[in-house]
Amino acid sequence: MEIQTVDFNVWPKGEYNSAYAQYFTGNSYLATLAGGVMNVTFEPGCRNNWHIHHKAVQVLICVAGRGWYQEWGKEAVELKPGVVIVIPAEVKHWHGAAKDSWFQHLTYHKDVQDGASNEWLEAVTDEIYNLRY
Repeated sequence: MEIQTVDFNVWPKGEYNSAYAQYFTGNSYLATLAGGVMNVTFEPGCRNNWHIHHKAVQVLICVAGRGWYQEWGKEAVELKPGVVIVIPAEVKHWHGAAKDSWFQHLTYHKDVQDGASNEWLEAVTDEIYNLRY
């Protein structure tokens, strides 16, 4: 399998995401951008656990590589540059890179209410992840 790379001169790779590593399968990296926007970089095959954003809407703007987004009980959606995903509050979901590609998305939260939080849940199993191929 040939691995698709991304140009880290366009969007910075950032630092190893040690603070949230326990919620990821594989390695991810974070770069803080202006206005509270974060750039998340996923190595090939990396994905975050199922999680829920309480009292906040998460926005993903795909900028490089190829990945996947899936809401609980729904089919996965392919992520590639230009795709924007708006995740309503209280929706269980995961996102991450394809097996054969690095992946980057910008993320921020909007419509943030008092008491907003993030609930990390179980890992996305290989069985569910491998359905993408």
